[in-house]
Amino acid sequence: MRDRKKLKLKKFYFHPITIFLFLTLLTIFLSAIFGTFEMQGTYNTVNTATNELEPVLVTVENMLNFDGMKYIFSNAMRNFISFAPLGMLLLALIGLSVAQSTGFIDAFGKRHLSKMRKRNLTFLVLLLATFSSLINEVGYAFLIPLAAIFYAMNNRNPILGIVTAFCGVSFGYGVSLFVGSMEVGLIPYTTSAAYLIDETSHIALTSNLFIIIAFTILLSIIGTTIIEKWIAPRLGRYHDKDNFERTEELLLMNEEEIEQTKIAEEKKEKRGLRFAYITGIIIILAFIYMIVPGLPNSGMLLDMSEKTYLNQLFGTNSYFQDGFTYMMCLFFLGMGLAYGVGSKTIHNDKDIINGCKNTFSELGELFILIFVASQFISIFRNTNIGTVLTIWCTNLIQNLSFSGIPLIVLVIIMIGIANLFCTTPTLKWSIFSPVVVPALMQANISPAFAQFLLRAGDSITNGITPLLAGFVIYIGYLNIYNQKKNKPITIRESIKYVTPYFVFISLSWILLIIGWYLIGLPIGPGVYPTL
Repeated sequence: MRDRKKLKLKKFYFHPITIFLFLTLLTIFLSAIFGTFEMQGTYNTVNTATNELEPVLVTVENMLNFDGMKYIFSNAMRNFISFAPLGMLLLALIGLSVAQSTGFIDAFGKRHLSKMRKRNLTFLVLLLATFSSLINEVGYAFLIPLAAIFYAMNNRNPILGIVTAFCGVSFGYGVSLFVGSMEVGLIPYTTSAAYLIDETSHIALTSNLFIIIAFTILLSIIGTTIIEKWIAPRLGRYHDKDNFERTEELLLMNEEEIEQTKIAEEKKEKRGLRFAYITGIIIILAFIYMIVPGLPNSGMLLDMSEKTYLNQLFGTNSYFQDGFTYMMCLFFLGMGLAYGVGSKTIHNDKDIINGCKNTFSELGELFILIFVASQFISIFRNTNIGTVLTIWCTNLIQNLSFSGIPLIVLVIIMIGIANLFCTTPTLKWSIFSPVVVPALMQANISPAFAQFLLRAGDSITNGITPLLAGFVIYIGYLNIYNQKKNKPITIRESIKYVTPYFVFISLSWILLIIGWYLIGLPIGPGVYPTL
């Protein structure tokens, strides 16, 4: 029998930028098909004046007709500039680049992170990432690049740090150690929906306080196990070429030179860190003073038109919320400069600017990715496909006569499915709440607990949808640290990295919620899962 050569097909990998272009084109063509067949959905909204339900019809917008193409071309620049992760990332990188170029981040990592136990570092990153959802999506901009650096300092794969930070922010979105901007956005819809059953209902800003604190800690503990047991072994080790070159340089020096250099560097580091910590404390105290009302010239970052303090802090027009990313930028910028002065790593402004060039030199590809992804996300939202699918998920809950635990699980799953196509929590809740809240109240479940179910459904699928704005930063940084430049990390592969986390943390969300409901633990001050 004659041997035949086996033909091996070479695998071809599409770059994420190309995939987002394909998804944009697919969205445009689907909108034309769905628009032609008049794909639509109707949901009820609560009239706050009359407390009565009013129907709202949503139809799919055709993006392939004259008006649709006009929107695509005329809004391309606006979509890019107004894309939230772009501004946050730029501000974050300004602060982080200064802190890194002066040597502050390296010195901090060397002192506090290099010898930290692996599980402790993972838990710390997950806890900070989960807590970061208190202020919009700032965790994606700051923690993803920081986690990569910190894991490398801990002699671990920086890609694992990126995955860990992304999982913490995405799959723990909406829980924190304190109430934040999410409550301010959700409570008006919860209250209006609760009035359909009981006009005396009151949902306080702290109604979910106990349960979000508990879930922040529990999810971080569970997430640490998932990362260390299932994800870390799959990613393997990372070969740092720069670290190898530094080792080669040290081998050329004799022991006496190494010891003298080490003593001199440690002395400079200690002085620089002392300067940085003092500066950091001063900046934090200044920020705190800006959000404390009633003191001389204080409260600058509060919206004083609001009545309650939490609304002043996290309301729609809150200066604190809008300026938090800039505040974080100033925090790292200030500490970086203070370290540079104290350790004498900077001597003039040119040292700072030249040092920052290295950080931004590798980001050209990421900015192109953000531009393409911003067009895809904006066009998809404008088609209303996600809104219509969300309405259909809501109608399914309404048509199924479930109660108790089956109803709780159904609500979480339907919100999770809807979140794949509609990632804005307030928009989803404006559609779900008039159906979910009354249905749960009729099953003797409190509206505050219903609101927490929105957090659960939102979180379990956040990390596996390319429509999430923070997903762009995640996949962008994966490719920055990708050592196989001829084989880019695709959207499929990036989702594959977080799949174990998605599966186990979703089950954890559901089981913890069921356990909390069955035990009847309070979810906030004087608030319980049941009425």
